[in-house]
Amino acid sequence: MRQNALVRWLVLPLLLVVLGCSLSTAPQQPQEIPAATADATEPASPAQLSAEEIEALVDAAVAEQLAQTERTPVAYAPGPVIATDLEETLTSLYARANPAVVYIIVGSGGVSSGSGSGFVYTREGHIVTNNHVVTGGRSYEVVFSNGERMLATLVGADPDSDLAVLKVEALPEGIEPLAVAQSDALEVGQFVVAIGNPFGEQGSMSLGIISGLGRSLQSQRGTTTGGSTYSLPEVIQTDAPINPGNSGGPLLNLNGEVVGVNAAIASTTGTSSGVGFSIPAAAIRRVVPSLISDGRYTYPYMGVSFDGEITLEEQDIYGLPQIQGAYVVSVTSGGPGALAGLIAADPSTGRGGDLIIALDERPINSFADLNSFLSFQASAGQTIAVKVLRGGETVTLSLTLGERP
Repeated sequence: MRQNALVRWLVLPLLLVVLGCSLSTAPQQPQEIPAATADATEPASPAQLSAEEIEALVDAAVAEQLAQTERTPVAYAPGPVIATDLEETLTSLYARANPAVVYIIVGSGGVSSGSGSGFVYTREGHIVTNNHVVTGGRSYEVVFSNGERMLATLVGADPDSDLAVLKVEALPEGIEPLAVAQSDALEVGQFVVAIGNPFGEQGSMSLGIISGLGRSLQSQRGTTTGGSTYSLPEVIQTDAPINPGNSGGPLLNLNGEVVGVNAAIASTTGTSSGVGFSIPAAAIRRVVPSLISDGRYTYPYMGVSFDGEITLEEQDIYGLPQIQGAYVVSVTSGGPGALAGLIAADPSTGRGGDLIIALDERPINSFADLNSFLSFQASAGQTIAVKVLRGGETVTLSLTLGERP
């Protein structure tokens, strides 16, 4: 009723103005009426309308205005929910990938000693996870996304890459292995997804980006008898939340391909701080097949220790003409490097060591480059050409790689 009264008061002045305009503009002289309308009833002039007739006209105008208002869509009506392309990609990816991601419960003498994640690698039941997930275990229980549980056996493990392989007798029906990316062409800023079991919460997915490339992770075995520490190169840094329990689970690109195996976080609290690390697909492709066939992986070995990163101050201390290269700090007696004739720095002064600048014509700008070449491109028993800067001269040596002890 209040709405009708409001409209009436708005429409009434307008109608009176219109009627007034009609009255003021009426012709002053008689006009000829066309023959066709000579007998038509002339409409009443405004002056002839009674108060009741004017009110009827106002009521009709009000009714028409209200009807028009009801036909007009309300401006603030909510529209339909529109799914983004990214949302559709993520939901589809999860539906395809999650069935192949497993929860691993590690037992030790009848007591659970830890847990982690893994993913199906082959149709024969091989499952990839981390070495540190299975270390110390006596039994391994695998829980699939459909709730089915199976016992698994340990096929092989590698502490240097922190990779391990378990095997179940048969996969549940309908589960397909995840594809490992065959290209290492990753970019910082690229979207990635982690699926795993953080804190035992099975089938959890988190989204992030690749935050950095070319990182390294120290070997799980720590310091070797030769005094040097091995590390895995080309490790992926991501801000996709990774927490305890995610270890061993896949890091996926938006095509659903495994680009890494989630392995570690940098944290002072033990939970995600936005800095997680994943073992690269290059290591999966190289190490896992050997773990399946031989139970172990053999790395090439030079028997040489290097300065990890040459600073400008160290360049001056070492007396080097450049910082690009891998500087030889020590050489293991009787090792491949010693047999090839590599010279180590004087332990007293730090000077006089060889600076490796190329391996098989591949430029070596840092120890990271050398480590990447040995880890992903070279093999034990292979003979390589080692180009060094020595006393202002360039020397090329022939070195036959041994097996990492």
